[in-house]
Amino acid sequence: MPSIYQLKPRFQALLRPSVQRLHERGVTANQVTLAAAVVSVLLGVLLAMLPAHTGLFILVPIWMLLRMALNAVDGMLAREFAQQSVLGGYLNELCDVIADAALYLPFAMLAGVSPTLVVLVVVLAIVSEYAGVMGPLVGASRRYDGPMGKSDRAFAFGLLGTGVALNLLPGAWIDGLLLVILALSLYTLYNRVRHGLAETR
Repeated sequence: MPSIYQLKPRFQALLRPSVQRLHERGVTANQVTLAAAVVSVLLGVLLAMLPAHTGLFILVPIWMLLRMALNAVDGMLAREFAQQSVLGGYLNELCDVIADAALYLPFAMLAGVSPTLVVLVVVLAIVSEYAGVMGPLVGASRRYDGPMGKSDRAFAFGLLGTGVALNLLPGAWIDGLLLVILALSLYTLYNRVRHGLAETR
């Protein structure tokens, strides 16, 4: 199944001049990773504290786009400027999971939205990412299969945030879209396990 993740090489090409300048100024991959996670958590706390101010949810798509850029930047700094490390590997995976949870859970505070569905989406996102990380442990590669990988979820919740901020999505519609995300996340989990197993044969 196709995934937004497949557009990453083109995205990286656009960012390469900025990455070069960051390196020249002494910015490290781990600093970028941690900064993105901290801002994500702070934004999540803000939205959770003020769910009635739905206009604030427009910050979700804006930050999702910036965060995707930062995720690409930290990877490029690590690979292209000899900054790869074991600590960086841990931070890359853990910070992404924490940041995603922080940004998605505030949707459970919206009027008319099922908190259970939001929590299920977050839990399945964590499980599917864990399945991707399991690849190298069983002799396969890190699996990024879609159709609902990290980039796809970011896009989906960016759309949800836009709909909420513009008062275009009532709670029942959000629940319906969460069910779609949940179903695609289940299929993503299946794909990652299936392809990981196939790769080891």
